[in-house]
Amino acid sequence: MHGQPGIIIEGGDGDEDADLRKMREFVAIPIVAIVFLSIFGAPVLIVLMIGMFALLISRSRQRTIRMMVEKGQPVPAELLVPTRRARAVRQRSDVRRGVIWAVIGLGAMIFFGAVNDWEGGVWSLGLIPFLIGLGYLLVWKLEGKKDVPPPPPVP
Repeated sequence: MHGQPGIIIEGGDGDEDADLRKMREFVAIPIVAIVFLSIFGAPVLIVLMIGMFALLISRSRQRTIRMMVEKGQPVPAELLVPTRRARAVRQRSDVRRGVIWAVIGLGAMIFFGAVNDWEGGVWSLGLIPFLIGLGYLLVWKLEGKKDVPPPPPVP
């Protein structure tokens, strides 16, 4: 066996090159940062953008009202009070959100239960979105139909 060429691979981290170890640590930090920001940063960014758009719309409405008052024109009530249509859309969206969340939760429960043979209780993670959906449906039911006209048909 003396004459056979071969490669000897030594296992163990003790003999690992220090520069290689530093490079691995250096590469791992940005990867962890990117994953962390994409998981937690994206929802925060979405909420911030929605808030900014709502603020811009509110400022635009206030600017319009101020210009109308300065010119002596009457201010329509629609600019001062939210419309009833927004209330109807809100009620309808509660039903939609409730059904979507409940079905997502039910699907998650079935998926996690089937993957783990219904052992370990991982399926119970699906209870969170399921109960959120039930909460939306409960709010919709408790609010009832307080003389809200149906939304106009979409052309």
